[in-house]
Amino acid sequence: MRHAFGVTFGGSDLDRSAAERRDAAALAGELAAGAGILPVWRGKPLVAGDPAEGGCRLALVPAGHGVLTAAEEEPLFLGRIEGAAIFAQDISGWEPQEPVDEAQIGAFLDPTVQRHPEAGDGTAFRELRAVMTQLSARDAELAATARALLNWHRSHGFCARCGAPTEIAEAGWQRRCGACGAHHFPRTDPVVIMLITRGERVLLGRSPGWPEGMFSLLAGFVEPGETIEAAVRREVLEETGVRVGAVDYLAAQPWPFPASLMMGCRGEAVSDEIEIDPEEIEAARWVSRSEMLTVFAGTHPEIRPARRGAIAHFLLEAWLADRLD
Repeated sequence: MRHAFGVTFGGSDLDRSAAERRDAAALAGELAAGAGILPVWRGKPLVAGDPAEGGCRLALVPAGHGVLTAAEEEPLFLGRIEGAAIFAQDISGWEPQEPVDEAQIGAFLDPTVQRHPEAGDGTAFRELRAVMTQLSARDAELAATARALLNWHRSHGFCARCGAPTEIAEAGWQRRCGACGAHHFPRTDPVVIMLITRGERVLLGRSPGWPEGMFSLLAGFVEPGETIEAAVRREVLEETGVRVGAVDYLAAQPWPFPASLMMGCRGEAVSDEIEIDPEEIEAARWVSRSEMLTVFAGTHPEIRPARRGAIAHFLLEAWLADRLD
């Protein structure tokens, strides 16, 4: 797909400098020299700028900065931007002065904002999904990498082989078990998300708990021993009863909520009748091209579009503009 570079989180070609991850001394020297660190609080990056005014950017701080006081583990090396090393560090142990609405943190879209007294004016910890379309491609990729990597560390503190505690290695790109010697690596879950069409109609569905009226493309995890194409056909059949014939790959999106790779595909339906599995989705429907135009215009009486910045929105927009080549 010629326009695949436009997918949020996937188009900046970040220099990840993987060979440097083993050189702990050199990276320590970079940190001592003032390399930029992205503070992340409970999955939310420190951002400068107000989304309501348009335009946000990641806010980096040097090692030893007051914002990093609550950090419990070392900074993780993300890569380089124009030769400069960039790190991320988890400060989830920090307790904001203002009360935290726990029901909002980690919700489908967390609208809350946390401001650290040691951070610069105009900066705040913001939900990545709320600002992802306002960040530059490079900042978006950095933030997605940081969020996914830090989340993996938070949930993999113990060895899957023997149960002993593990330690960070390779500048954050491994965890090692001192008891049995096992090496553990950050995982990414493969997910298919599919633009299923039949003539001039597209198949949409919605999951329980989504905002009222929100519909999107069907999606599901790829199972062990399964190809992308087989996963597309299986997921659509399981969720809606619709059978799919030809399947083509279109584009991919790293989706750090918590750590998936969304593989966007197009499939041609060979049946029409919908019979949903209520344990999988809440509703599904065929939507015509002309009807989808009203969805994107915000004038449809029942359907709200997929979130801007998500690959579902990207693929539907490309379908409407006839740019799926």
